[in-house]
Amino acid sequence: MHSHVHIMAAKTILHLINCHAMSVMLKLHCVFAGSLPEVKTEADNNDMTEHPHLDTTRPYLCTVCHKRFTRRQSLNVHSKTHTGENVYSCTQCEKRFTSQSSLYRHMNIHTGKYKCTECGKCCQSRQYLAVHRRSHSGEKPFECTVCSKRFTTSHELVVHSRIHSGEKPYKCHLCKKAFSQSSTLHSHMRAHTGDKPHKCSLCNKSFSDSSNLQQHKRRAHSNRRPYDCPYCGKLFKTNTELKLHVRIHTGAKPHSCRHCSQRFTQLNHLKRHLLKSHNEGTWLTCNICRKKFCVNADLKTHLFRHGAIKSYVCSQCPKCFCTMQELKSHRLVHSDYKQFCCGLCGKYFKHKYYVVQHFRKCSDSLRFGDH
Repeated sequence: MHSHVHIMAAKTILHLINCHAMSVMLKLHCVFAGSLPEVKTEADNNDMTEHPHLDTTRPYLCTVCHKRFTRRQSLNVHSKTHTGENVYSCTQCEKRFTSQSSLYRHMNIHTGKYKCTECGKCCQSRQYLAVHRRSHSGEKPFECTVCSKRFTTSHELVVHSRIHSGEKPYKCHLCKKAFSQSSTLHSHMRAHTGDKPHKCSLCNKSFSDSSNLQQHKRRAHSNRRPYDCPYCGKLFKTNTELKLHVRIHTGAKPHSCRHCSQRFTQLNHLKRHLLKSHNEGTWLTCNICRKKFCVNADLKTHLFRHGAIKSYVCSQCPKCFCTMQELKSHRLVHSDYKQFCCGLCGKYFKHKYYVVQHFRKCSDSLRFGDH
């Protein structure tokens, strides 16, 4: 009984310290856009004012992250995310919310009230479930007027349109890096603070945002593959992986360079092109060997190798790996699953490398046989 009381008291004290630290940090660092003459937050002067001349549909502006709202009440609730006031914590995953209603909606995920019958994903509301189901049905009602790419939500279309316009309205005041979404900026700020509040319960790996944690769990700790390719039947763990794979069959290259006529299948490929060909963007440099990288994920993997950090552990044996791709390749040792097929003789292989090697020999033997 006494130990339980002590634990509860410790959690309460830790929560108060976190809230205070968050408030102090935001007072020092939360002017993301860098266009204001001095550092300000709502806590400094309660400057949550109406700006009807800037946006008549969303007149209420948050001076910390520049997000806009249609009602003052919505802005007041939002401001608590910056000050840490009245935080409601989930007892299942310790995720925190600014209002009790938001917590109740979140709890629907844990109870499975709105569960997708296709893949088992649980959503917080009927509306979110309806949007999620579009990932299975393929319904995309929102179309880009520039490249005709379609999206499941209007928000995705707005974010995508910034690829064409090059608009990046959210800027980090510490490193001047710019982002097209405010949520990406918030996650980026944790790279400066080192804050990784989302921990995996299976391997204790920590992440800066919850979406990366969920993605990690699906890729590293689950064997479910609910997404199948309509062209070849290959199965995938996430809808994003399926989308990238389908482009192999369709030849779609949705990411276009605004400086030249080149197009790319992936956004990272476009970023590399912009850096190498047009000197647009920021090179990421390894502080150990000074090697340069275009993409942050590549730099992280590179740093893991310097530190011999192998976070990905095989569930079948004690072997560890630096990247998920290396672990996936290793897992085939323990499996009889052969996903690569020779189109000439129908023989199956575990690894792509071996089917390519076999295909060359197979095609040579067929040409020799014809003579």
